[in-house]
Amino acid sequence: MFEHKTRPDWVAVEEFLTATVVHPDEALQRAVSSAVEAGMPPIEVTPNAGKFLKLLVQISGARRVLEIGTLAGFSSIWMARGLPDGGKLVTCEYLPKHADIALANVAAAGLGHKVEIRVGAALDTLAALHAEGHEPFDFVFIDADKEHNTDYLDWAVRLGRPGTVVVLDNAVWEGAVLDPSIDEANAPGIINALQVMGNHPQLDATVIQTVGSKGWDGFALARVR
Repeated sequence: MFEHKTRPDWVAVEEFLTATVVHPDEALQRAVSSAVEAGMPPIEVTPNAGKFLKLLVQISGARRVLEIGTLAGFSSIWMARGLPDGGKLVTCEYLPKHADIALANVAAAGLGHKVEIRVGAALDTLAALHAEGHEPFDFVFIDADKEHNTDYLDWAVRLGRPGTVVVLDNAVWEGAVLDPSIDEANAPGIINALQVMGNHPQLDATVIQTVGSKGWDGFALARVR
């Protein structure tokens, strides 16, 4: 399994910022601990990134959020907390076990009325959402298998509207965007997605590099034109 490299000072700064500014509560801590107990990979976003997502949801005025990749519901909780009354988050999770744990975590956070977890291959779920003809999503967070990143971006645009915000996690991946040999399984999907974002006629995008407990990485941020 590919492992991110990190440095003690990166982690120390992240812990300081989390304790000083972010203040994750018991419900969020439960989501992380439940993932560990279930043997899930430790790939949820960091607390400071989670709160960043929440703030982006609020700043954008989103009422409908789409998340691709649920895991234990850590990021789902953050984003759902950014929604106004009557807001809705639909999140796609491939594994039923993960979905069950996420559902319990979301309920424990008091957000069960705002979050809908759909189980199955995300591409199937996204096609089903399109067929159902719901109103467009205002915010899309992509954090799933990198192989299908470009497909997920395509669906983000199709299920969104002009003004929809799209966030793609893991956009640097220890520098694999420059050296795909670092992770030949995931790097091609990441690189392809960034190329699509940079040239897509309906997307205005940028990428921010990050360092911390998840290593050297980053996220792409786009707005649908």
